[in-house]
Amino acid sequence: MAASNAAQTVNGAKKTVDDAKKTAASARRTVDDIEDAIPEIARRAERVFQESVGHLKTQARDKLGVTSEQLDSARHYVVERVQERPFTTTLAALGAGFLIGLLFAGNRR
Repeated sequence: MAASNAAQTVNGAKKTVDDAKKTAASARRTVDDIEDAIPEIARRAERVFQESVGHLKTQARDKLGVTSEQLDSARHYVVERVQERPFTTTLAALGAGFLIGLLFAGNRR
């Protein structure tokens, strides 16, 4: 009976070792598959990144054009107002400068 239990224990141990070998082989295949997939994943990530950067550049150019037009329009408006009423514009600028000076100097008192 002891020999039969020992034989069962040995067979169980052999089965466990075989299962461990299969698991290790499966893990190795999985690691190999992952290692093979890494370059493709990196290429895809780079392609997506480049596309996103290109899209952002296009958006930035568009926004820059709109902003440039708005700035130009504002500049023309200011120039026209200064030419129409130079004295009023000068007083407004002096007043704004005075108020800004008060705001900054107010913290020092």
